[in-house]
Amino acid sequence: MAYNFLPYEQRQNFLLPPSIIDWVRPESLECFVSELIEQLEAKGRLVPFYENYRDDGWGRAAYHPRMMVKVLVYAYCRGITSSRKIAQALESEVPFRFLSANQQPDFRTVSDFRKDHLAKLQGLFVDVLRICQGAGLAKMGRVALDGRKVAGNAALDQNRNKEALEAEAKRLLEEAERVDAEEDKKYGKDKRGDELPEELRDPRSRIQRIAEACARLEEAERREKEKQKKKVEKRKQEERKTGKKRRGRRPKDPKEVVNRDKKANITDPDSRILKTRRGWAQGYNAQAVADCESQVIVAADVTQEENDVKQLGPMLDRCEEQAGQRPEQLLADAGYWSEDNAGLEDERTEMFIATTKDWKQRKAQREQGVPREPIPEDATLKERMERKLLTERGKAAYKQRGATIEPVFGQMVMRNLVRFWLRGIGKVKGEWSLWCTSHNILKLWRSGVELNPG
Repeated sequence: MAYNFLPYEQRQNFLLPPSIIDWVRPESLECFVSELIEQLEAKGRLVPFYENYRDDGWGRAAYHPRMMVKVLVYAYCRGITSSRKIAQALESEVPFRFLSANQQPDFRTVSDFRKDHLAKLQGLFVDVLRICQGAGLAKMGRVALDGRKVAGNAALDQNRNKEALEAEAKRLLEEAERVDAEEDKKYGKDKRGDELPEELRDPRSRIQRIAEACARLEEAERREKEKQKKKVEKRKQEERKTGKKRRGRRPKDPKEVVNRDKKANITDPDSRILKTRRGWAQGYNAQAVADCESQVIVAADVTQEENDVKQLGPMLDRCEEQAGQRPEQLLADAGYWSEDNAGLEDERTEMFIATTKDWKQRKAQREQGVPREPIPEDATLKERMERKLLTERGKAAYKQRGATIEPVFGQMVMRNLVRFWLRGIGKVKGEWSLWCTSHNILKLWRSGVELNPG
């Protein structure tokens, strides 16, 4: 029997083309990322990445920053965020080998480059956003704002109150001193002996994290006392002004309002306990504003706040900082509703903010007719907002909120946005920026726009 198979020979020479550029298709994502970073390099946008390197030619040769940026950005586009998995891909996957020109930095090099250049990597978000705007993908007409609670690199069971933190620090110091004394007696002061137990290998770093957690709780206590002190003082001033004692319960003494049960995380003191749809998580609140036409992210930030209500104003400011202007219309769910936020509406930006949960908002829009009578002059900001959302114009606008911002987060989850790998609010901001940059690159690539080298 004569089979008709393609030739199969594992020892064949030049199984892959001799030129690395021939390994990939010109229209592929890896080629697009490479061309995009080359374009930014030509415009001088990668200059900050060279600041940490010597320019006199001395020392051990380092991997080229341009190559490292390409690899990191492409990895996030693929949802590969672990430095170990990136290092593995540099050995086994053709797109990564193309971007690295067959160089294979190990996982520590990848991890260190990401940590050392986080601030500069955040600048890439604005650079890519400018290209999106130039391609007509982010017109800043109608945008949607929302936040997503993302788990951090810390466990819920590592939260402690102030007393427990102080006790843990004391225990670590005493244990370290005891082990040191035993080893001095056994090995002598000049001999190393066996390694310390795992948790005591670097007690200073753990004690430092405990100190940071204590400082956070002390700062929270100070703010609580200050807030209560102002309440007490305000009541006293009103009573002095009227000459009468106010009715009702007197505010507590500032010392009595401190919540001794507040906790901070030992592993990552900057992270917070957040309520999510699936329960509680230790992490951060990632914020994003997306263009309703293209789903391009036009502003991004990370906050430690457990809810979204205080983020509308700051995210409007981020739009100006990152996109260069405020949007004409902003859509937000009930998590952002407050009269202060509604009062931010001006001639530049019109607000469409739900005043109740989305399902209640949709039910009201279905069941209540379009209001015909004039708005009462004494209507509150909430009543005016509710009325606007019941109009045909308001319904059509707010309908785009869920169809814009929720798919943005969903697409990131599909690319493996499960948790942040870095610790500390500053580093997490940089990591979130990488996620948002890669999201915009994918939108740009899928739009079919051609990059202009000039």
